[in-house]
Amino acid sequence: MRNEMRHTTLTIFLLMALLLLFVRCEKNPIDSRKIETDWMTDIDGNRYQTVKIGDQWWLADNLKVTRYANGAPIPYCSDPTEWSQLSTGAYCEYDNDSSYVNLYGRLYNWYALVDSQSVAPAGWHIPDSEEWQKLIDYLGGASVAAGKLKATGTDHWASPNTGATNQTGFTALPGGGRLYDGAYINITFDAIFWSSTEISDLNASCRSMVCSGTNIYTISRSKRSGFAVRLVKDTTPGQP
Repeated sequence: MRNEMRHTTLTIFLLMALLLLFVRCEKNPIDSRKIETDWMTDIDGNRYQTVKIGDQWWLADNLKVTRYANGAPIPYCSDPTEWSQLSTGAYCEYDNDSSYVNLYGRLYNWYALVDSQSVAPAGWHIPDSEEWQKLIDYLGGASVAAGKLKATGTDHWASPNTGATNQTGFTALPGGGRLYDGAYINITFDAIFWSSTEISDLNASCRSMVCSGTNIYTISRSKRSGFAVRLVKDTTPGQP
């Protein structure tokens, strides 16, 4: 009887040890951390969820605003010829179709983002390349970061949406973009986000994610292109 009890006790102990080992092995420092969220409202009354990733706060939705922070309208441009000649701020909607706006937001040329009137409300701004890189580094580098930022599944992303976990809550969506010649491209396949960093007189820096991988790419595109915008929150003076 004693031997049977010892055997039963040992079996229970071993099972508990294996369970604890399994839980420990499955634990992921980002997955297991509670995602901290909040809300931000733009001048048009659009309400956006925000998410804390590392020590940065990001929009978890693409920007939709049609006015600068001072109330002045951001010019809307649907005509491809006019779009291709712009050197001032403008926005558009993918394929000139407003039904895309609720999910994918609006597309802005780079000039709108650096206009002194500001597309961002007080306390927020367009991220520069260093701020994008800080996010990428926090997520483990460019080869894996996009997987942790992309919305999961293939309801919006084209198949296979490789490696998408959205474990950050960033919920990157494939809103495509508009080329400098006015053509619309790659909705459901690409998510392309502006930075405020200028590369040359003609080009500026963007971050790109695709349906077929987990990489986030740093690319240079014409300032006359139209891409999605995610804002990042200003840091408190004295904080990194």
